[in-house]
Amino acid sequence: MISAKSSLGLPVGCLRKVHHIALNVKNMEASKHFYGNVLGLHQLTGDEVPSTLVKLVAAGKVCNFKTPDGIILDLFAEPDLSPPDPDPEKQFTRANHLSFDIEPQLFDKAIAILKKLQIPVAIDVVTRLTGRGFYIYDPDGFIVEIRCDPVN
Repeated sequence: MISAKSSLGLPVGCLRKVHHIALNVKNMEASKHFYGNVLGLHQLTGDEVPSTLVKLVAAGKVCNFKTPDGIILDLFAEPDLSPPDPDPEKQFTRANHLSFDIEPQLFDKAIAILKKLQIPVAIDVVTRLTGRGFYIYDPDGFIVEIRCDPVN
């Protein structure tokens, strides 16, 4: 249901969902490994690749993943693009982090796996009223959160 409550812009409720998220990555192979093998996202291949991106995917310039809830994560190869500072603790983009939700009973096992793989940790496990979170860096220093709801 669309509400006309907002008079300054789009009506509240007219945007339906997040369609996709696009990230620039310096090393496509490292990023594909991280998002596909480490985080276990499904990489789109063959007929799953959007027709508008087939040539770019074939050229190794784009890679697409699908999250379990259907949001597409596009990785764009930008090998010459570097952050202003190589230290990932010095934030340099408008986006703060990308967050993935996990079942509370799988949270500790997932964190143990990521630590065993020696994925760089941005913020170790934190517990809040909203749940638990664990923050890691992707190969380009972008923060990725693994989070779960509180256990009732």
